Parts: sequence; structure tokens; C-alpha cells
Amino acid sequence: MFKNITVIGSGVMGSAIAAHLTNAGCNVNLLDIVTDKSKNRNYLADEALKKLTKIKPSPITKKSNLKRIKTGNIEDNLDMINYSDWVIEAVLEDLTIKRNLYNKIEAIMKSNLIVSSNTSTIPIKQLTEGMSEKFKKNFLITHFFNPPRYLKLLEVVTSNDTNKDLKKNIINFCDIHLGKSVIETKDTP
Repeated sequence: MFKNITVIGSGVMGSAIAAHLTNAGCNVNLLDIVTDKSKNRNYLADEALKKLTKIKPSPITKKSNLKRIKTGNIEDNLDMINYSDWVIEAVLEDLTIKRNLYNKIEAIMKSNLIVSSNTSTIPIKQLTEGMSEKFKKNFLITHFFNPPRYLKLLEVVTSNDTNKDLKKNIINFCDIHLGKSVIETKDTP
């Protein structure tokens, strides 16, 4: 079982995925970009955390689960990924933004860190083009449907480079601990 997970991107999907992970007993780092809207460098993630208590239907099974979420930002706190078992990227559906983030992750990631994207529109081949073998073997797509707590479907996309044991572990965890119906799909939007 995965105990520590980092979600990057605290928008509607990222924060709801983080909330659902806490429902399964996971500790979550919720990271986002630094914005100039506030002096608080974790503003976006902090605001997303506050909004989780107001969403209907609730993304959390009990309010105390939110204590399992630690907020941060990708400029000051990206190193948090190496205290995680799995990183889920849920940023804008923009290939350039995703690739820039992956390059930052790749530069500091431990060798066994699993990285996945929540994308449903960009093929894995495009996401990993030009990335190292280390990154490619630890990368897959895990597309959660919104809202993650209530919709059981989870699409998993892997490449020929993806470590088969990693894929099996993610599928088992998502099935058993997150209550997902996991479907392995082809690498198409």
C-alpha cells in the first residue's frame, strides 16, 4: 500500500484526488505553483484545501482526513516528492507545462519514485518524449474521473517502457484501497 503521495496541481481534480487518497488513509502533499495573488507562496494549495470542505457531494469521508494533507508549492517544496511513494500530476492540460514539470521532477527524483499524469487528452508517448529511461520506466497515466470519491472508473495507460511491477502495484492499490474499477486503456486521447 502507498502511504505517502504527492499531488501536483490543486485545482478541482487535483484537490479531489488528494482528498480521496486521504479517505484511504494516505498522507498527501498537495503542491501548486506560486502565484502573485498573495504573499503566501502556498496560496493556491491552501485555498484548494479550504474549498474541499464546501464541495457537495463531499470529496472526503470525514473532515479530520484533511489533516493528512500538507500544502506547498513546486518552487520551494518539490523535494517533498522524494518522501512519497507516488506523484500524481494534475496540472493544466498543456503539454509544455507538463513537460516543464516533468523535467524538474526528473532532475531530483529518487530512482523508485512512481510518477503519473491524470491527463485524458495527451498520449503517454508525447508526455515522455525526450525523458530519461529512469523517468519512462516509472511513468504512467492514471486518469481519475470527477468526482474521484464517487466515480469508480480509473483509466490506466502504460508504455512499453513502464515497469510491469509498478503497473501491477498501482492497479492493485487503486482497486483494493481506492475502490476503483481499473481499466487498462490504449494510448489515445
